[in-house]
Amino acid sequence: MDKKAFITGISGQDGSYLTEHLHSLGYEVHGIVRRSSVAENQQTRLTGMTPPPTVYYGDLLDQSSLERLLSEIQPDEIYNLAAQSHVRISFDIPQFTAQTNALGVLNLLEAYKHTCPNAKFYQASSSEMFGNSVDNDGFQRETTPMTPVSPYGCAKLYGYSIVRNYRRSYDLHACNGILFNHESPRRGSNFVTNKVIKAAVEIKYGLREVLEVGNLDSYRDWGHSKDYVKAMHMILNHSVPDDFVVSTGESHSVRQMINVVFDKLNLDFDKHVVVNPKYIRPEELKYLKGNSTKIRHTLGWYPEYSFEDLLYEMIEFWESTLTR
Repeated sequence: MDKKAFITGISGQDGSYLTEHLHSLGYEVHGIVRRSSVAENQQTRLTGMTPPPTVYYGDLLDQSSLERLLSEIQPDEIYNLAAQSHVRISFDIPQFTAQTNALGVLNLLEAYKHTCPNAKFYQASSSEMFGNSVDNDGFQRETTPMTPVSPYGCAKLYGYSIVRNYRRSYDLHACNGILFNHESPRRGSNFVTNKVIKAAVEIKYGLREVLEVGNLDSYRDWGHSKDYVKAMHMILNHSVPDDFVVSTGESHSVRQMINVVFDKLNLDFDKHVVVNPKYIRPEELKYLKGNSTKIRHTLGWYPEYSFEDLLYEMIEFWESTLTR
């Protein structure tokens, strides 16, 4: 019998790539989406998948819906990818971010514990939990102190911690993937990588003149979502539940990222890039660079995409989309 997976946030970037990966491994995939008044936009990333996942309405803030679905489906694996996922916006809606990214994890853990405690549980934790804490060698790893600098990071740290607590308290196979930034053509266009690339392509084809950005000197460790969802599956299926950093081990600034994109498209940085203070966070996270030695040595995971491969794929996507 095929294994069954349950994915919250199935219609997001990671949820859609994870669904494809699990389908390739023979899984039966189920997931939830939050209801939207524009239903046509809810599952666009899942369109055309064969076989299609089974999708239900649900919400991390509605524990009854979670318990009902987990009781009916009885999944072998649970992946909690749902979140208020935009760090800058978490400053604008901190209470909703905390409810979803912190208490939502608790709700799902309670539903899991009550209805299918023999399943395996994966929590999508984040490098934002580290904040500006960096080890002496310039990396963040599983043992680096966590001092988040945003409502998003603070809420994610609660989710990470409560998963560890439930693992120890109730002997659950519950684990965390501490994923550094990961992107793809499926990334929302209000996230900095896709925002930059979409705008750059629009500038190239005369559809706009200016790219407005925030802090050009923020450094991030960027990988590809396709690589990272494979790590999720490997973490969940490790013989013992544990927590792993997932990263490329390389860090690039927003300025460097824009330069790679603009060079590829033969655009002039100084002519088109403008810093707008409204995109700068109240407290900035200056630098992220992950040490993923543990997952590489323990599980044999390695990223396949380079930084340039990722950006070029996203450029190709927007060129094909905007020039149809």
